[in-house]
Amino acid sequence: MHLLPEIIDSAKDIQDIRRNIHAHPELRFEENRTSDLVAEALASWGISVYRGMGKTGVVGRLDGDLGPGKMIGLRADMDALPLQEHNTFEHTSRNPGKMHACGHDGHTAMLLGAAQYLSNHRDFKGTVVFIFQPAEEGGAGAKEMIKDGLFKEFPCDAIFGLHNWPGLAEGSFGVTTGPMMASSNAFEITIKGKGGHAALPHNSADPVLTGVQVVQALQSIITRNKRPVDAAVLSITQFHAGETSNVIPDSAFIGGTVRTFTLEVLDLIEQRLREISHSVAGAFDCQAEIVFRRSYPPLINYDKEVAFAAEVMGEVVGPQNVDTSIDPTMGAEDFAFFLLEKPGCYVFLGNGDGDHRSAGHGMGPCHLHNPSYDFNDALIPVGVSYWIKLAQRYLEQD
Repeated sequence: MHLLPEIIDSAKDIQDIRRNIHAHPELRFEENRTSDLVAEALASWGISVYRGMGKTGVVGRLDGDLGPGKMIGLRADMDALPLQEHNTFEHTSRNPGKMHACGHDGHTAMLLGAAQYLSNHRDFKGTVVFIFQPAEEGGAGAKEMIKDGLFKEFPCDAIFGLHNWPGLAEGSFGVTTGPMMASSNAFEITIKGKGGHAALPHNSADPVLTGVQVVQALQSIITRNKRPVDAAVLSITQFHAGETSNVIPDSAFIGGTVRTFTLEVLDLIEQRLREISHSVAGAFDCQAEIVFRRSYPPLINYDKEVAFAAEVMGEVVGPQNVDTSIDPTMGAEDFAFFLLEKPGCYVFLGNGDGDHRSAGHGMGPCHLHNPSYDFNDALIPVGVSYWIKLAQRYLEQD
């Protein structure tokens, strides 16, 4: 590895920031303490601070000493999850029911480490924009920052993001061109029938029986309507109906999620979901009411920016530790909204298998969104060095 010596020396200070944030998690659009910490740190290093984009977002602008040039955006997410932490080490969550179970504490700390270094070494041309984004976990904070004028105020030439990835070897990188993460969408289907006595079903229009048929029929979209080569997931995650054993209810509720790598496949799935639900419900003398919510679009990396980022990753950890054809995931990320506006690249940084966790960690696996998760602090000098070299190399380009 070729890590910056100055960053290795300061890794403990950055770790302290990370653990401070971990101990005080805040949910989407409530990141007030975290935003204050970020803003105060940036200001103390002489970086111009802008607040209020996306409600609790923070943006730092750093202009190089060598004059105007390109503008690069570097993004970290700040919010935590509504989850009770199972760990009992010293920096465990002090806020009941809230936990940094996705590593956003580490992402924020690493970008702060890069901001401090670049502020101390301004021998570059152009501008670095440090984007500390709220509400990645279901709040579409990226979209809110864009709506509030992020790219009008900071017209970045490209934007880059990073996420730690458990299961990927510690300190290695993974990336791919094109679709990297899926779109995230939710649907709700309410089957309305006619309730009655369970011993006299012929007097009713049974929404439970109808709902079962709808659930089964929806899987035909994946197996019979879309092309086999087009990846997609349709999962039923909720089915609620009835209150007692001798009454056929008036209605049944079905809920679930759809994930795709393209909007074309998503359009197809939504259309067929509506058609099948209405048709099947009608066949059983019921009605279907459907709500389909498109949350996050697919995250699609740009070829040029992937190639550039891969070179930088190779400089930091060695080309042998960079996988440029990593399998995409059906998980979703609102960084996708940034990539609808600007060219860029989103990468995974290997978090390892959980062996890094201190004594006192929970018994569960160290997976994302798991109450026994903890960010791997050994990644700090790797992630910070990557951000620094990425910014420097990008701004060196003509």
